[in-house]
Amino acid sequence: MRTRTLSQIMVMALVTVIFASCGKDNPQAQQAAGQQAQATPVSVITIPSKTVTGYSSYPTSIEGIINSGVRAKVQGYIQEVLVDEGQKVRKGQALFRLETQSLSQDAAAAKANVNAAQVEVDKLKPLVKKDIISNVQLETAKAQLEQAKSSYESIVANIGYATVKSPVDGYVGAIPYRQGALVGPNDTTPLTTVTDIKQVYAYFSMNESDYLDFLQNTPGESLQDKVNNFPEVTLVLVNGKSYEQKGKIETVTGQINANTGTVSFRAVFDNPTGLLTNGNSGTIKIPVVYENAPVIPQTSTFEQQGNIMAYTLTSDNKTSSTMVKTKAIVGNLYVVESGLKKGDKVVAAGVSKLRPGASVQPNEVPFDTIAKPVKQLF
Repeated sequence: MRTRTLSQIMVMALVTVIFASCGKDNPQAQQAAGQQAQATPVSVITIPSKTVTGYSSYPTSIEGIINSGVRAKVQGYIQEVLVDEGQKVRKGQALFRLETQSLSQDAAAAKANVNAAQVEVDKLKPLVKKDIISNVQLETAKAQLEQAKSSYESIVANIGYATVKSPVDGYVGAIPYRQGALVGPNDTTPLTTVTDIKQVYAYFSMNESDYLDFLQNTPGESLQDKVNNFPEVTLVLVNGKSYEQKGKIETVTGQINANTGTVSFRAVFDNPTGLLTNGNSGTIKIPVVYENAPVIPQTSTFEQQGNIMAYTLTSDNKTSSTMVKTKAIVGNLYVVESGLKKGDKVVAAGVSKLRPGASVQPNEVPFDTIAKPVKQLF
């Protein structure tokens, strides 16, 4: 029994010596063992293809569907300003009243001329009947009467124009002229502007590249068909909040501005609460659907000399840096145009700590655990 135990010990010692000797004579085995011990554990994901919706954004300016400049039709001094800026008014409501004293005097003189001309006509009628005078004299007197009446009616109309009324329903804009100001029909600046904002127009421009995408990707035979088939758009206000009403593109100029290289669009939004008004600004967001496109989380990439990069894995579990060309950013995902394809395996996190050619121990994790949306803290 003791002899057998000693024999076993001797055999084990011999085997140990042999393996140690082999290790010394095989540096590749030693290097592999060292690399295995130094490999960095990393999480790895497989690139999927998804259908995602992104948005193209364009600065926009807002105007009411009707912006009617209010001007004086006659010259005169403002006697009263009957409304205030921002006030809601109805069509035909009085906004300004001009001084009419001189016009009233002119009207009185014109009315006297009418009366005198009428007296002359009445005097000549019996004389014509008795053939005392010719009918030509009566017709001349009648013509003078009509001229006097026309002059009087013109002055009366001007007195009516001295009360300046709103041409449309809407809201009063800035009022640059106040009581005592001399105004007239030749003024370059209107008395005010009344804006109808039950609906508003949002004006924006696309560059030539985006416009060609619009033409090629939107169904329809004609430009108007494409406009009709275009999806609803979102308006983001200057405070960063989305306007609750969706908009619809109504018109496209269809011509590229030679100076700016852009094409002008107009969308219309309902404005039931009056939140939007003439002069607002914001951003139009147009949905763009990317079907079955490879995507990668932004956290699985890094930037190098202005390029977006990711680490793929070689067959021997080493990192290889790959440049990724993207189409768009949707949430926290890049939509990949080239550089990666569905099924590629990439390092999911901690890419800033790695270097090309580094040995790693991959641990594959579900894509959605890396790509889940980041929660807003405020």
